[in-house]
Amino acid sequence: MIKVITFDLDGVYFPNGKQIFVDSVEKPGVPADEIKRVFAHSDQMNNEYKLGKIGDEEFWNWASKEWKLNKTAKELIDILIDSYTVDEKIVSIVKKVRESGYKTAICTSNFPARINGLQQKFGFLDNFDIKVISYEVGFNKPNQEIYKKLVQISNVNPEEIIFADDNLESVENAKSVGITTFIYEHFDKYLKQLQEVGVTFR
Repeated sequence: MIKVITFDLDGVYFPNGKQIFVDSVEKPGVPADEIKRVFAHSDQMNNEYKLGKIGDEEFWNWASKEWKLNKTAKELIDILIDSYTVDEKIVSIVKKVRESGYKTAICTSNFPARINGLQQKFGFLDNFDIKVISYEVGFNKPNQEIYKKLVQISNVNPEEIIFADDNLESVENAKSVGITTFIYEHFDKYLKQLQEVGVTFR
């Protein structure tokens, strides 16, 4: 019996925010590939910032220098948060699932400025019972350890948790610890997959 349902943040709950941020920073003349190198692919982002080893000021001041921008860490963070909107359809489903007795969860590779900024703007964390965030637990997706943390924090059996992701390695590593998993393709299909394993909500 499913007790915990995990929802994806980037690209689902918050659609297109990352791309809008890239487009916004690109306007002063910084190539998109260079923005993505720093923001998405750098060791500083993935192995330090998202793991809580460096803070907001250190990362964004470094990013500003890499991009040769005359912007403070706060200015870049403000641009980032301004880039995000919520998908109200997804928010509604999360609330309905929760009202129907399931625990709602996030399991995310993320960094403080984005989580705190989006919480201040949207109060989104209030819709989730379980929060597994990389910089708090010290592991990134798709590391198997972050899914063990999801099980531990959820305090249920692994098979009672649903996790979906568009990254095959993430799905396989979550499945390896016993979690019920789906490959995420689009939200309507995800809803059907939930129904197929017995999840019902009003």
